[in-house]
Amino acid sequence: MSPLTRSGDAARRPPHARDGDEGGSVLLLTLGYALLALAVVFVCVDATSLYLAQKRLDSVADAAALAAADGFVFDVRGEEAVAILTTTSVREQAEELVAEVGGDAVLVDATTPDGVSARVTVAGSWHPPIFALFVPGGVDLEATATSRTALR
Repeated sequence: MSPLTRSGDAARRPPHARDGDEGGSVLLLTLGYALLALAVVFVCVDATSLYLAQKRLDSVADAAALAAADGFVFDVRGEEAVAILTTTSVREQAEELVAEVGGDAVLVDATTPDGVSARVTVAGSWHPPIFALFVPGGVDLEATATSRTALR
């Protein structure tokens, strides 16, 4: 056989037979990219879970501050009635709301800085749904909200 015939035979062979065994390297690349894609999805799931936990805590703080701002008492000064908030009434209203709808949220502080506003701070913790092994104690979250009474 002439050398031309041999090179012609080589040209007719399938690509994987000409280049040697490279099928395994493509498989490794595919597995590597699949693992990378899964890791990105898992991190996104955990990040979204953290974001939603913080938003839930913000909502509880907002609701507690709003409820606390409605805990005013009227004080008659001269000929007009004035709505006044006290720290005691703010704390009572905020504790009641957090106990009712707070889930795992805990009331940290509830005060009135000026007798018209209610400032409420709540705390909670977040535990990742997927990578809990890397954050065994969870992450402590805190939210503060302020609400003013409309009557002044």
